[in-house]
Amino acid sequence: MSRNRTSLASVAAAACAGLLTLSACGGGSGFDDGGSSGEGGDGKITVLIGSSGDAETKAVEKAVADWSQESGTDAEVTVASDLNQQLSQGFASNNPPDVFYMSTDQLGGYVENGSLLAYGDQLSNADDFYPNLRQAFTVDDEFYCAPKDFSTLALWINTTKWEAAGLTDADVPTTWEELADVAAELKQGEQPGLAFSPEYQRVGAFFPQAGGAMTDEQQTEATVDTPENQEALDYVQQLLQDGSAQYSSTLGAGWGGEAFGKELAPMTIEGNWLVGAMQNDFPDVDYTVAELPAGPQGKGTLAFTNCWGIAESSPEQEQAVDLVEKLTSAEDQAAFAQAFGVIPSVESAAAAYKEESPEVAPFIDGADYAQNPPSTVGAADVITDFNSQLEGLADGDPAAILESVQQSLQATVGQ
Repeated sequence: MSRNRTSLASVAAAACAGLLTLSACGGGSGFDDGGSSGEGGDGKITVLIGSSGDAETKAVEKAVADWSQESGTDAEVTVASDLNQQLSQGFASNNPPDVFYMSTDQLGGYVENGSLLAYGDQLSNADDFYPNLRQAFTVDDEFYCAPKDFSTLALWINTTKWEAAGLTDADVPTTWEELADVAAELKQGEQPGLAFSPEYQRVGAFFPQAGGAMTDEQQTEATVDTPENQEALDYVQQLLQDGSAQYSSTLGAGWGGEAFGKELAPMTIEGNWLVGAMQNDFPDVDYTVAELPAGPQGKGTLAFTNCWGIAESSPEQEQAVDLVEKLTSAEDQAAFAQAFGVIPSVESAAAAYKEESPEVAPFIDGADYAQNPPSTVGAADVITDFNSQLEGLADGDPAAILESVQQSLQATVGQ
């Protein structure tokens, strides 16, 4: 269990990766005409990123500048205001950046149209990435791009409300039954014991705990409509019907982290991006963080990640791969973790980060059993529809919801 008052830098803006979609965040200026044309390079590397704020931007700029000085190759970092749109426009105009952030839900489309260089296995640290993160960016057994970092979900507990209810560290829930019990015990009138966002990106964490998943490991078959996933939705539905859990939207909050910070609920399910929000917006709230309780089939959580994509048309491929080699090194990833709170995607750096910052242990420990959201072409639209159906889960039919999503997702994996 991990106590409040961390030394992590603010990562509040990074919450957009978990709150809304599986896509990357973006902020700042746009990508203009600095990309490579694919018709002969000028020896300059262009890097397009989405940023959670100044801390991330400065950290990436410094790492790229250090590589540029060491390699003798000019490199420029541009922060996107809308990463997905600007990346799409760059490829459409045959002027993509050489290196760029790539989200899991965008991967399939760019692989399908031949836009991405499959370079992952060229990296000397290819085997140091967490296996499930590597799998997130593997298509047809090709490791396309290196995960740059990741986040997982954990259980956040308001320690003041916890202690006021007479609960101790020994009561931190480790099973579904215990979670239901403490959520009921923490319930105060109309205030629930647990709140979370009404979306697959939170509710979906219960699927692996029940032994379920959205697809098979190779993403060749949708596995939404299964007894395991129904058990998970039945459990969540019961929490909602009992009033021991509520959606953050029901409480008037934009997301689970806001509901938790405003003390509208003493527990929430959120990622490590909430650390920054608590520091900046809710500094007087004391909290602790624990791994999500295990379900009937064990522990489970979701992983959210982006990779360093490289354009197949880049005339600077060799230099681009060399740059990514540095950006995913244990040294650079440790610097990124300290600068803006992400978890290193290479196990060696994550282990060191956990030792230096034990408050992030629940998130790092979750990497060993975290499940990736689907990344097939069209999966993002399926998840959007799934989220709209989950909003009515309390009074809905879990079996009908799963059957509907099964049909939609199967259509994407069959492409």
